[in-house]
Amino acid sequence: MGAQKIVDPIKQEYQAVVNYSIMALIQLELPEDYPFDISLEEAVSLYNKQVGIAKNLMSNKNHDYGEVWREMRLSSLVDIMLTKLLRIKQIEDNFGKTNVSEGVDSNYQDILNYAVFSLIKITEQSEV
Repeated sequence: MGAQKIVDPIKQEYQAVVNYSIMALIQLELPEDYPFDISLEEAVSLYNKQVGIAKNLMSNKNHDYGEVWREMRLSSLVDIMLTKLLRIKQIEDNFGKTNVSEGVDSNYQDILNYAVFSLIKITEQSEV
């Protein structure tokens, strides 16, 4: 029980979560009528902008809360990401109306950062 039966590198799954979160943040920022065909340079610029925002948020939260995520289990980080994803669904179901100031973007930023934390933990565990 609890053993992985299919060889599927978990690290790649977290990398995908990082990338999908960044893509979602880019889409949230762009107007609805924005063209689908953009240059590689523009795509990289939009991507890097979101990475910078997420890194700044991560730095600020680590300053305020410390690196408590390092003490958490990987499964707990996944639980938080799933909770954030459920919250995004609830916000979308309510057409963006929330009782508190959080928005879809802040939840995607949190998912992105928890996925990065997970990647750090996986990397550190594989080095031991």
